[in-house]
Amino acid sequence: MRTANHLIGTLNFLTFLLSIPILGGGIWLSSRANNTDCMKFLQWPLIIIGVSIMVVSLAGFAGACYRNTVLMWFYLFAMFFIIAALLGFVIFAYAVTAKGSGRSLLNRGYKDYYLEDYSGWLKERVMDPSYWSKISSCIRDSKVCGKMGRTYGGMPESETMFYSRKLNSIESGCCKPPTECAYVYQNETTWNPGSQQVVSNQDCTNWNNDQGQLCYSCNSCKAGVLASLRKSWRKVSVINIVVLIILVITYVVGCAAFRNNRRIDNDEPYGEARMTKEQPSRIQL
Repeated sequence: MRTANHLIGTLNFLTFLLSIPILGGGIWLSSRANNTDCMKFLQWPLIIIGVSIMVVSLAGFAGACYRNTVLMWFYLFAMFFIIAALLGFVIFAYAVTAKGSGRSLLNRGYKDYYLEDYSGWLKERVMDPSYWSKISSCIRDSKVCGKMGRTYGGMPESETMFYSRKLNSIESGCCKPPTECAYVYQNETTWNPGSQQVVSNQDCTNWNNDQGQLCYSCNSCKAGVLASLRKSWRKVSVINIVVLIILVITYVVGCAAFRNNRRIDNDEPYGEARMTKEQPSRIQL
């Protein structure tokens, strides 16, 4: 059991290093919140968990190396809640992104996105008018649609070239009308009504060639944001699951190290039972 202290110290140093990807994932989500996904509250739980793991790992490292019972109590108590919080975050992330994906199109390199393909808390959040106003303004200010323009040999991108592009979900959902609307391509963000336009989809009438409007009020744009969030959260969750497994292993070894510290503090020799069962003496006649 004396090796438990060294082992927990090593594992906590490793956990400290692994908290960096969690913190980095939160910062990455934060950067996407400002430039792409425009959902600015999702990264904070991850950043808080990452910083907490850093602090608690240092406490566990010090407690194991110096056999400090107080630090080990703090480490075990705090790590239990961190593991529970991280597990809850992973479950929540997969639950709210369980459904929804783009629909493949014939002779198109990109996909179309439909709001009805999504469900749950995240969808309701995005559909909230006051919240969507902030998200759409963020997308507009990021100029993601204005950056779609391409030229080849000094000539604008042709219709055939555009159809073969692999657009991300926000470019596809917010910067062009849905394919079923049968709009005629002029350039990346300018589309004119076709002779066989479908009007059953409300997004077909919501489309506007005004560069300040485009399809920012379309359900396809909301679906594109949800698809982008789903992709971002799933990437971060893979890292979180790996770190969660290592944290659980570290916590178990930490419990062993804590018992070892208490045994040393109580001057209990290793291998001896703390209480012995007395055998009744035989009465000799």
